[in-house]
Amino acid sequence: MRNYISETDLIINPNGSIYHLGIKPNELATTIILVGDPDRVPKVSAFFDRIDFKHQNRELHNHTGTIRNQPVSVISTGMGTDNIDIVMTEVDALFNIDFETRQAKETITQLRFIRLGTSGCLQPDIPIDSILISQAAVGFDSLANYYTPINLAADDQLFYHDLKEKLMQSFGTNACYIAPSSVDLYNILSPHIANGITATCPGFYGPQGRSVRAGLSNLGNGLLGFLEQYTYNSRRTTNFEMETAGIYLMANLLGHQAISISAILANRVTKKFSTKADKTVSAMVEQTLSLLF
Repeated sequence: MRNYISETDLIINPNGSIYHLGIKPNELATTIILVGDPDRVPKVSAFFDRIDFKHQNRELHNHTGTIRNQPVSVISTGMGTDNIDIVMTEVDALFNIDFETRQAKETITQLRFIRLGTSGCLQPDIPIDSILISQAAVGFDSLANYYTPINLAADDQLFYHDLKEKLMQSFGTNACYIAPSSVDLYNILSPHIANGITATCPGFYGPQGRSVRAGLSNLGNGLLGFLEQYTYNSRRTTNFEMETAGIYLMANLLGHQAISISAILANRVTKKFSTKADKTVSAMVEQTLSLLF
């Protein structure tokens, strides 16, 4: 007997739409592009051949249409892995929960999640206005604490344990998790786009080593420099942002594919910021869509 999901565990609006996204089953494609900024949704859907459906609720905007006859949706998540938890859980429910019986369907639909975002790099040799794929992501947010652990490949396990040990030695904490990208999506993109390991932080300022007026802890002051220097068997952390680890975590937990692509707009080591951010983001969107569709 499949488990019944209560009305408070999965909230369905009176019109049959899911609580936060405000959309119904069959109103979304199985390939979903995730962007943080709601204003980026029309910039992505401008590359669609056509747009069949539009909806917005709060910061969650959605356009669904086609690219070269392939159905595709783009959804804005807002910032942070807390929003990723909401969006990916509700998107999965739209496909894999029967809204009438409130039970998981016997046959699960696997989805593709493609994050198109912006990021700052942690290595001096990575150029501003370049594009980078996240082969894996290290999460310094707390999302993984609330879910069962995901299975990691042997190499990822070794990397993870070494990183946790070094973090404990340096900062007295090893509160992080690691989540890998989808092998299939990574293999499509990696011959064409540089790759690395992304650090996902629970904020933009202190958690990424930025101090404006509030003072920073030892971790806030030191994490950026630690990640710049840290390597394990030639693997290194390449960039900072706020969503990728959550996307990879939820995709692995739910049995979906996910890949994150970032436009590098800042170099935190050289302290330089892009002078053509919009063009770089547009180039990232165009290149990624041309490779995946």
